[in-house]
Amino acid sequence: MKVILTHEVTGLGGAGDVVDVKPGYARNFLFRRGLATAWSVGAQKQIDAIAKNRETRAVKSLEEAQSIKGNLEAKTVTIKAHAGKEGRLFGAVSTGDIVAAVKAAGGPDLDRRKVEVPTPIKATGTHKATVRLHADVLANLTLDVVAG
Repeated sequence: MKVILTHEVTGLGGAGDVVDVKPGYARNFLFRRGLATAWSVGAQKQIDAIAKNRETRAVKSLEEAQSIKGNLEAKTVTIKAHAGKEGRLFGAVSTGDIVAAVKAAGGPDLDRRKVEVPTPIKATGTHKATVRLHADVLANLTLDVVAG
């Protein structure tokens, strides 16, 4: 099934890309979250408009993403979470928690869907996460999870 991505989807493509996916994935994941629309002949105009907008913002957003990357990588973000005696968390640190902690530390507003955590954060200590700021720019975050 052909779909038009309206947002960037990790491992699939960026906004405006036409990709071929299985119908169940499109119906149950992409359409429900507003990440894609069904492809049709008339939708080609939408694809062209998205591509044109992306080209005009590309240089500006690349420079902005580079500066944000420098700011994010320069500081350690502290996250307070409920933990037991041995440092194990009650639950896990979510991407929403990470975005809120970055904002509280004076960082920029981030989209939680752009934050990628390689393994679930379920213990106190220092952890790593990445933020996809631009198609070519990945920022590495250092997270310090403390009991609170």
